[in-house]
Amino acid sequence: MGAPQREHGLRTPGAVLRVPGGRRSRLRDRWAHRVRRAGGGGRGRPAVRRERLKVPVHLCGVDLGTTATKAVVVREDGHILAEATEPSRLIQPAPGVVEQDPEEMLDSVVRAVRACVERAALAPGAVAALCVDGQMAGLTAVDRAGRAAIPYDSWLDTRCAPYVERMRAHARAVCEHAGAPPTYSHGPKILWWRHERPEAFARIHKFVMPAAYVTMRLAGLSGDDAFIDPTYLHFTCLADTRRGSWSEELCGLFEVSADRLPRIVEPWEVVGRLAPDAAAQLGLRAGVPVVAGAGDQAAAMLGAGVLRPGQGYDAAGTASVLAVCVDRFAPDAEAGTVLCARTVPSGRWYLIGYVNGGGLNLRWWRDLLQEVAPGRAWDYAALDELAGRVPPGSEGLVFVPHLGGRVCPSEPDVRGAWVGLTWSHGPGHLWRALLEGVAYEYRVYLDTARALVPDLPLSEVRVVGGGSRSDLWNQIKADVLELPFARLNLTEAAALGSAILAGYGVGVFTDWEEAVSRFVRVERRSLPVPERARRYGPLARAYRAAVEARSLWEELARARG
Repeated sequence: MGAPQREHGLRTPGAVLRVPGGRRSRLRDRWAHRVRRAGGGGRGRPAVRRERLKVPVHLCGVDLGTTATKAVVVREDGHILAEATEPSRLIQPAPGVVEQDPEEMLDSVVRAVRACVERAALAPGAVAALCVDGQMAGLTAVDRAGRAAIPYDSWLDTRCAPYVERMRAHARAVCEHAGAPPTYSHGPKILWWRHERPEAFARIHKFVMPAAYVTMRLAGLSGDDAFIDPTYLHFTCLADTRRGSWSEELCGLFEVSADRLPRIVEPWEVVGRLAPDAAAQLGLRAGVPVVAGAGDQAAAMLGAGVLRPGQGYDAAGTASVLAVCVDRFAPDAEAGTVLCARTVPSGRWYLIGYVNGGGLNLRWWRDLLQEVAPGRAWDYAALDELAGRVPPGSEGLVFVPHLGGRVCPSEPDVRGAWVGLTWSHGPGHLWRALLEGVAYEYRVYLDTARALVPDLPLSEVRVVGGGSRSDLWNQIKADVLELPFARLNLTEAAALGSAILAGYGVGVFTDWEEAVSRFVRVERRSLPVPERARRYGPLARAYRAAVEARSLWEELARARG
C-alpha cells in the first residue's frame, strides 16, 4: 500500500463536515494531544486547536473479513507504517452451512495486530487506540460472561431461508424501518436459532456482530456490555435505523425480545480498554482504549474518503459493490434494489447494491481460458489489452454477471449469461462484456438512487479493491455511469477507516475529512467520454430488459430442478 502522505488537494470546496454528538473520550496519556477550545469555529461549532507533543501518535485498525483478517498501524500524520493479513477458515460441514469459529476470528486479529506492531518496531505504549470493523450480515452471540454461545453464522449461510420468506411477508415494513429487505441477515438468523436450535438459543445472552465479539474479548467485557453500532442496523430487520434504535413494532411483529439485542452505541465510542492478557498477546500495553467500530463497508467508505452526499464508492473485489452517500434516510421499500444504511459520521447515509461475485466472474473466466489454452498468456493485463481493441458495447454483446443469483434486488433465479453472441465475437469481446456487465448493473443501482433522492448532487466514484488497478474497467464504468471514477493510492480501505475511527474516538482527529486527507489521495481519474456514454445507453437498457425477463429465468430455474 505504501506510505500515503498528507494530500490537501483531496478536499473539495464547501463546508467542512464535522460531526457533533456522542461521547468523546479525550486521550490524556503522555503521547496524547492536549485539546482546548479556541473560540468560534463557524456554524455554531467550536474550533479545536491541538498542541502536538513530540512523541508521535499511532493507531491500529483491523478489518475482520470473510476470507482474511487485515490489520494496519498508522501514524497520525498520514504514514501507514505496517500491514498484516491472516487467512480465515470457513467451516462448511453441509450444503448451505457456512460458519466460522469466533475464537479463531479472535486469534486471527491477535496475530495480525502483533505482526503489525512488530513490523512497525513500536513500543507497547506507542499505540493510542484500536478499532475493529467486520462482516455485516452475519452474527454470533455471547453468554452472560461474554464468551461465544454459538458459532459465527456467516452471511454466506443459507439455513435461515424459510425465515427469510416468513419475514418477506412484511418486507415493506422491514425496509421502511430498517432500510433493507429481509435476506440472509440478522433477523432471519435469530429466528432460525430460536426455532431450530432452542438449546443453543437458551445459552444466548445477547446477539452480537463478530467484530463486536472480538472487541469484547480484547477488553474483557461481559455479556451485559454487548453492543452494536448504527452502521449494522439495516441488516437487523428489527431496527428503526433512521432513529438509531430498536423498533418495538418489528420486534413485536417477529416476537423477538429486545432483551436478546445489544445496546446501540456510536462507532467512535470507547467501549473498553485492552485487558492485560489481551494486551500482552497483541504486544501492546494494558489500558489502550478500544473503540466500538463499524461494519466493513462503512469503514471502507470512511477509509476511501466517501463522506459527502453525491460521492460514490466502488469496491471492485470478489464482490462488486456500488454505494453512494446521501443526506437522508431513503429506503427502497418499493423494489428493494438498493439498501439504505448509515455512514460512520452521523447525519449521512448511503444507498448500496452489489453483485455477489462480480470480480469472481473475472477469475472464473480467466481460469477457464488457461485450462483450454494453457500456452497463451491469460493474465488480467493481457485480457484487458484484448478487450481494449474491442469497441465500447462489445459489438452488441451483453453479459449478465449474476452467476450466483441476483441479490439486489433478491432474485435468485437470475443467473449468468452472454446475450447477443455471434460468430464474430472473440475472447476480447467476451472479456469486455464481462467488465461491461458489472457497469450495467451499477447503472441500475445508480438510477434507483437518483429516483429515491432526486436532488442527489452526484460528483465522482472512488474505487478500491483489486479491480481498481484496471484502467479499462474504470473507464468503462465512468462511461456507462457518466461519472468520473477516481483510483486512489490504496486498494484496501476498511482497516485504514478503522484506524481513523480509532483516532476520532480518542480525540486524535476531530474532523473526518481532514483526517482522511492525511492518508488518501486520488492517483488517477477516468473521465466519461460523451460519445461512448451515448453508445452505452441502449445497451444498458438492453441489459435491464435481460435481467428483468422473469419468465425466462423462472423457466431455467425449473429446468435446473
